[in-house]
Order: sequence, then C-alpha cells, then structure tokens
Amino acid sequence: QSQFVESGGGLVQPGGSLRLTCATSALSLVPYMLGWFRQAPGKEREGVSCISVYGLADYADSVKGRFTISRDNAKNIVYLQMNSLEPEDTGIYYCAARRDSAYVCNDTPQNDYTDWGQGTQVTVSS
Repeated sequence: QSQFVESGGGLVQPGGSLRLTCATSALSLVPYMLGWFRQAPGKEREGVSCISVYGLADYADSVKGRFTISRDNAKNIVYLQMNSLEPEDTGIYYCAARRDSAYVCNDTPQNDYTDWGQGTQVTVSS
C-alpha cells in the first residue's frame, strides 16, 4: 500500500477548480519536503509545486497564479488548490515527500523524492 493517498481528482470544464488532497497516517510530515507532480499521457512526469518544511512554496511557471500548495502538519495532509484549470493541466497528479530541511524546495529534483502516492486523475475538458 502506498504511503500517501491522493484524492480530489475528477473531470472538470476549463476554468473550473479542484482541490487535491494527499494524506498519510504512516509518518509525521513535519520534517518532510513535499511536492506535487503530474504526468500527461505520452509525456514525462513534471513538477507542479513543492513546499519546504518552513512552508516556502515554489510553482512551475505554467501554474503560477492558479495553483496553491499548502500543508497542515497537525492533520498530516498536503493540499493542492487548482483554479482556472486548463486542458493542458490534464494528467495524473502525484504527491511525494522527501526528508529534507532545506529552506526552499525549488532546487530538489523529483528523483530525490523518496515516498510517492499512487496518483489521482485530473481531466480538464469541455
């Protein structure tokens, strides 16, 4: 069983919103850098957003201003709020974690993340 469970995906029209949730009961997320990634059919997996243990976030240029990552350490949950969705946002979205206390997360390659969820499908289509 995956350490993390993603939920909240679905089919939405362009301009719509979704909030993805990544939850775990296997460990405390307090010391972990967290990230959201996505993979479209026939494409390589790409980083969407990440958040450091200090709450500093980074975003791919394609989602800046539309997506917001947040973490609730008390609930052991990571969120990705997605607004103004576009067809290009379609893909399987994964959450991932890495035990890393770096001040920022933007320099960490996705291959350095060690714990991954199974993913949730997001489809944006009219």
